[in-house]
Amino acid sequence: MGRTYLVEEAIGQYLSDLTTKLKPYVTGLLIGQCSPQRDYVIRAVRTPPKEEQKEDNVSPAKLASLDEEWITTHASQVSRMLPGGLSVLGVFIIATPELSKDSQNALRRLIFSVEKSLTKRRLWKPSEEEVSDRAALQICSATKKVVCRTYDVQDPKSSAKPADWKYQSALSASWLALGCTVNVNIHIPLLATSPNHDLEKNTKNGLNRWSKQIEDSVFLINGQVKDEDTELLEGQKKSKGSIQSSTQFSDVKVLTQLSQGSSRRSTATVQVCSGSINLKGAVKCRAYVHNNKPKVKEAIQALKRDIINTLSDRCEILFEDLIINEGPQKKNFKRQYHVLPQRLFVPVAGSSVMLSDYKFGDEAAGEIQERFVEMLDQAVQAEDIHVAEEMSTVDICPIADNADDAQQKQVTKATLLLKLQQNMGVVIAAAVAVLASIFSFNYFSD
Repeated sequence: MGRTYLVEEAIGQYLSDLTTKLKPYVTGLLIGQCSPQRDYVIRAVRTPPKEEQKEDNVSPAKLASLDEEWITTHASQVSRMLPGGLSVLGVFIIATPELSKDSQNALRRLIFSVEKSLTKRRLWKPSEEEVSDRAALQICSATKKVVCRTYDVQDPKSSAKPADWKYQSALSASWLALGCTVNVNIHIPLLATSPNHDLEKNTKNGLNRWSKQIEDSVFLINGQVKDEDTELLEGQKKSKGSIQSSTQFSDVKVLTQLSQGSSRRSTATVQVCSGSINLKGAVKCRAYVHNNKPKVKEAIQALKRDIINTLSDRCEILFEDLIINEGPQKKNFKRQYHVLPQRLFVPVAGSSVMLSDYKFGDEAAGEIQERFVEMLDQAVQAEDIHVAEEMSTVDICPIADNADDAQQKQVTKATLLLKLQQNMGVVIAAAVAVLASIFSFNYFSD
């Protein structure tokens, strides 16, 4: 018995409209949520056309020339814009009858390429019971015939299995939402032996350690610790009446353990460091789960992954921005400090699920609107862009060159006593001075 995909009804019209736009084929992503019983597809997003395709709306004539790198890059960008609980469930292709024979092979290649690209970025590991099937949707542009198959991405030799593709109205109109604010204070030492102080690599290593703390944290849902195998809505009254686009929201508190558990022996290591990266602030996190008797375990897992993803994604975005605007890192940096991008949410018509994105302080609403059109093929009104976090400031004491040990201790103490003013809304990358050479996330140096 193959998997069943319940699909938002509006997606059928969206896919039908695409058949008239790009010829001879168009590819795209399927976005939704996996569950043990079935999968839910709430959005389909076409692959953005390249510059040379925008004017004449014509794709390369043969599927052999399909640009896998372009499609996987799009998938990586889209995954950043998804809140917890949502992921790329598969790939679709709409092709003319002449290309139908090659379509399934192309879909298979794309399924594994996309999954490899997304897995490389993750700081969390899938659970043993995780669904590893991904959808390959093939549509004939002439007959409109729909064929859905799945591939097991954990098995490189996996063959296609049939799957049911069923449309359903108001599929995501009343999903359940969970939200929390997580205070972040991550100290990442830069070892003196580390060549060139690769900030991006060191940051990822530090976040990897922090993500394990999040995995081991205790989650209070509306002030209560709930058994993982119970239903999320157990004990709550269900609202009566017609289906509307409404959200049942659960407030979650995250309690991080001070130690790694009594079963593990604590050890201390002394390392010579020439600097450090310090991430400070508070991040807004959100996750959504389907309303078909979801388990507490599913909800907490979705929120955990959003917490880990949102901080990791912001760091990636910052490093990409630095490379674009400042070029490769140079030696003998002067003291610097950067603010990680703020998170924002955008509603989707007819759905209780909101999509996400990130903005730097100097980005205008128009740039965000353009990104939503390009990445998610969705027009967004400026008034619908909700920035979840307020800008925060950080005071950084100046560090004099050639400071002696006494001065350095004062600087270290002053830097450690930095206080975020206003609300801690954005994750701040601030420096903690260590020894004579100072680096920070924002790279402090002589």
